[in-house]
Amino acid sequence: MAIQKIRVGIIGVQPDRSWAALAHIPALRAMPEQYDITAISTTRQESANAAATHYGIPRGYGHHAPLVNAPDVDLVAVTVKVPHHYEIVKAALEAGKMVYCEWPLGNGLPEAEELAALAKAKDVRTVVGLQAQFAPPLAYARDLVEQGYVGEVLSASVIGTGMNWGECVDAPNAYTADRKNGATMLTIPVSHTVDGVCSMLGEIRAVSALLVNRRHSTILADTGEALALTAEDQVAFVATLQGGAVLTAHYRGGMTKGTGLLLEINGTRGDLRLTSIGGHAQIFDMELSGAAAGQEEMQKLQVPAKYYHTALHTGPAVNVAEVYAQLARDVRDGTCICPDFHHAVLRHRMVEAIERASETGQRQSL
Repeated sequence: MAIQKIRVGIIGVQPDRSWAALAHIPALRAMPEQYDITAISTTRQESANAAATHYGIPRGYGHHAPLVNAPDVDLVAVTVKVPHHYEIVKAALEAGKMVYCEWPLGNGLPEAEELAALAKAKDVRTVVGLQAQFAPPLAYARDLVEQGYVGEVLSASVIGTGMNWGECVDAPNAYTADRKNGATMLTIPVSHTVDGVCSMLGEIRAVSALLVNRRHSTILADTGEALALTAEDQVAFVATLQGGAVLTAHYRGGMTKGTGLLLEINGTRGDLRLTSIGGHAQIFDMELSGAAAGQEEMQKLQVPAKYYHTALHTGPAVNVAEVYAQLARDVRDGTCICPDFHHAVLRHRMVEAIERASETGQRQSL
């Protein structure tokens, strides 16, 4: 019997530059047997019509309300800026639809908790876009750790660059300069990457942290205008994971000529290393290398083909496609492997603990 396709409505589509255009649409179109994109919405009917025509999507809406209530939409994908997540996700849940919301789920823990509670009450399937844990190199590394490649894990170290929160910012990302908008270096690249670490090594159980503004302003690249930078451009913390391993992390705002992303796992028998050009493990392709017992130097490890579930093997859509592939399997098999809104609350609590540790100067337990 043929499996019924999941009909998707995407909220927040701007051709050629939005995250929906770069990742969600290519990801879904890599799985034509599992998904149909039936509708999109923007904030204006004219732009919605133009985007629908551009991508050959049946309907474009100038507001999210008709999309979330459309009878031919099973899954609502929310890909707008963080301050708008709460309103749109709530509307989709109240309409009884499955929801895939990009991370962060809400602008802070209270919004995330409320949305998770509503999803539970409505008994609908949810997904939060913490896709770094689905990156094929990271998934392979996770299996290697489980198989004992490094022995007992002693520590993990992360260094990353935020790319935003530096000398300049482009207009679409200018809102990330204001900490109140909930799209900070901690909530976005750090949380995505650390979520991947936790998927391999276990959750954070205690953390000490330092969040600092070394820059107090940034430049709007389009106009040269100075913007106040209230979101921290330095994030550093030391944590204990549930198995006892130590995790150290340091993210720097802006661009760097040095390390883009380094994630290294050290164990009693060997080491694993994931690297990338930028600190957003959820976006950029990663390379995996390792040194097992008896090896003196790191060697590049080829990720087996079985870790790729679509034809996409490189680019920003790969990890999102892997999430959608798992969601299709979850719907088919009745499983719940994709990170859901309950998982999003767990990650929001981690963010809050790191912020509280920095504010109080006291180690926080989770």
